[in-house]
Amino acid sequence: MKELQKRIIARDISWLSFNERVLQEALDENNPLIERMRFLGIFSSNMDEFFRVRYASMKRLSQLSDDPEKRLGGYSPGEVLAEISAKAMEMQAKSQEINDMLMGELEKEDICFVDENNLTAGQQEYVRKYFIDKVSPAVFTLILSGRARVPELKDKSIYLAIKLIRDSEPERPDIALIEVPSDLVGRFVELPKYGKQYIMYLEDLIRYNLEYIFFTYQFDRIEAHTVKITRDAELDLDDDVSKSFLEKMTRSLKNRRIGDPVRFVYDKNISEDMLQFLMQRMDLDSYDSLIPGGRYHNKKDYIKFPHVGDKNLEFEPLPPVQHPDLDMDRSILNVIRERDVLLFLPYHNFSYFIRTLREAAIDPHVTSIQTTLYRLAGKSRVISALVNAAKNGKQVTVVIELRARFDEEANIKWTQELQTEGVQVIFGVPGLKVHSKLLLITREEDSKTRYYASIGTGNFNESTAKLYTDYHLLTSRSEITKEVKKVFDFLENNYKIFNYKHLSVSPHTTRKSFLKLIDREIEHAKKGNPTGIFIKLNSLCDTKLIEKLYEASSYGVKIRLIIRGICSLIPGIKGMSENIEAISILDRFLEHSRVMVFENGGDPKYYISSADWMPRNLDYRVEVTTPIYDDRIKKQLRDHLEIAWKDNVKARWHNEELNNDYRKIKGPKIRSQYALYDYVKKQLKHGK
Repeated sequence: MKELQKRIIARDISWLSFNERVLQEALDENNPLIERMRFLGIFSSNMDEFFRVRYASMKRLSQLSDDPEKRLGGYSPGEVLAEISAKAMEMQAKSQEINDMLMGELEKEDICFVDENNLTAGQQEYVRKYFIDKVSPAVFTLILSGRARVPELKDKSIYLAIKLIRDSEPERPDIALIEVPSDLVGRFVELPKYGKQYIMYLEDLIRYNLEYIFFTYQFDRIEAHTVKITRDAELDLDDDVSKSFLEKMTRSLKNRRIGDPVRFVYDKNISEDMLQFLMQRMDLDSYDSLIPGGRYHNKKDYIKFPHVGDKNLEFEPLPPVQHPDLDMDRSILNVIRERDVLLFLPYHNFSYFIRTLREAAIDPHVTSIQTTLYRLAGKSRVISALVNAAKNGKQVTVVIELRARFDEEANIKWTQELQTEGVQVIFGVPGLKVHSKLLLITREEDSKTRYYASIGTGNFNESTAKLYTDYHLLTSRSEITKEVKKVFDFLENNYKIFNYKHLSVSPHTTRKSFLKLIDREIEHAKKGNPTGIFIKLNSLCDTKLIEKLYEASSYGVKIRLIIRGICSLIPGIKGMSENIEAISILDRFLEHSRVMVFENGGDPKYYISSADWMPRNLDYRVEVTTPIYDDRIKKQLRDHLEIAWKDNVKARWHNEELNNDYRKIKGPKIRSQYALYDYVKKQLKHGK
C-alpha cells in the first residue's frame, strides 16, 4: 500500500490542492479587485461542496471500516480524513488572512464595510428602516429553552447564535438562534453613499436590530456570533417498488435537508460555554469537523459581490465572437449537412445551440428530437425550445438526470413541466448517471432518414456557457450520428448493449478504448515512429489509466497534461514519469473541456469527451467520447491546446509536493484564455 502511495496522490488531497489554486486567484493582482473577492467566494463554495460530498463519504467509510483491504489509492479513509481536517483548517486561516487583506484594498478604493458599532446617525436611521421594511418579515427567531435538542439547522445557511445575559444571573442566559435570510434579502446591504460606498453584511444589520427583536426579554448584554453547519449530501433512495423514481427522489431530497452533520464552523470568539452548549444540543460527535473561523462565514456569497466602484475593479467584458461558419441568415442544419462545426464556448455564443433546436422545432421535415440533460439554467431556453418542438408535433424525448448533485430539485421541476407538455421523459439507466451531452435530430430528406447530432463536453446550460470553456461538435456524419442513435436506443432500452466503431461509451468501452490508444503509442515508440500524448481534462485519478501513462512514459512517449482539478498522477519522477509534464490553468473562465490527442505514428487522432479520467466517469456513468474527423477542426483543437500549453501567467505545475508553483517560461507573457479569445476573433476575420 505504501508503494502505491508513492505512485498515486490521494484524490481528495489533490482536490484540496486544486482549491488552494482557487485561493491563489484571490491573491493574484492580475485579477481585478472585486474579481478577487469573487474567487474567494468560489473557494468557499467549493469547500462547502467538498465537505458535503467527499468528506461525508470518507466519514461514512471510516465509520464502517478502516480495513486496509478497503483502502483507496493506498490510503485508508481515516488517514485521508485526518489530512483533510488539518489542511482545511490551514486553508480556512489563510482565506481569512486574504479576506482581511482584500477588505483593506477595497477601502483604498473607497468601498468600506461597516458593522453595527460604527454607523453614523444617518446610517443608523437607514439601517433601522431597512430592517423593518425588508428584513424583519424574513427573520425567524428560535428560542432554545429546557433540554431539548437544537432543531435541525439548514445546510448552506448561516445563523446568529444569541446569548441574552442578565447581570443578576449571568450563569443562566437565554439562548436563541436566528437564521440569516441571505437568500431572500441578499447578503450585502449597500448603504447611502457619502463620498464613499458603504456596505454592510446582513448579519451585522440584524445585530444592530437585536434589541428590536428581543424587546420583550429582560437582559443587560447581548452576545451574537455566527455559526454554520455542513451536512452529508448523499441521497438515500428507498426500495419501495410501489413508488416511482420521481417520488423517491422527491422524498430523498427532503431527507437531505436533515442529513448528518460533517462540519461545524463557528466564530472563534464565541464563548466556550456557548460553543459547548451548541455542540451538546446538536449531538456533534468526534467525526464532525469543528473549524474555528472569523466573524463572518459563507464567503461563498462573495460570488455575488455587488457591482460597486470603478469599472476596472471587474473583468473587462469579452463578448462572444460570431462563428465564421454560422450567421443569422443561414439554416444551421444546412451548414451542418455540408461540414462539421465546432462551437468553442464561451468564445462562441451558446445561442447557436438554441437556434439549432428552434430551427428543428419548426422544420416540417424534422420528425424527432432526442437529448440528454444534466444541469440546466434557471430560465432555460433549451426547455422552451423542446416544448415548442413538442407542440409542433415533433416526437421529443429527453433523458434527464434527476441525480445531478444539487440540481435534483430543479430537474424534478423541469421533468414535470416537460411531461405536462407531452415530452417523453426518461430517467436514464438504473445504477448509472447519464452525464453525456448529446442531441440527435432526425430529419426525412428525399425519402431517406438523416441524423444531425451535437456531442459536447459541457452541459446545455445558457448560464454556465458564459463561464465554462467547452466544445460542442455539430455534425451530420453518418458514421457518428448513427452511433449517437445507438446511445439513445440504449438509454431507452437498457438491456441492449451495442458495439461502437467510432464512439467510446461509458461504462462499456471508454477505459478500454483509451488503454488501447496508449498501448498503440507504446508500440509506435518501440518502432521509433512519432509518438506523443496531449490530454486536457478536469480530473485524472483513475489508477489503471495513470499506470498505463507511466508505462508509456517509460518507453519514451512524451506526454503533456492540462488537468484543471484533481491530478493523482505524479509527473517528472525518474524511472516512472520523467516524460510526463502536467499543468493546471485557472483564470476567469472555468476550464471544462476534455480533449485528447494521440500522435499515432504521424497520423494524429483527436477526441473530445464528456468524461474525465475518473472511475465514476468510466464505470458508473453514461459518457460519450467522439473522434474528430474534420481536418479544420483538428487544427483548431491543436492550436487551442498549444496556446494553453504556452500559458505563463495562469498555469501552475502539478508535482509531488502539491506546492502549486506558477509555471515560468521565458518570453512574452501569455495568458491563454485571452490569447484564445484573440485566436477566435482572428478566425472570424479570416473566415477559417
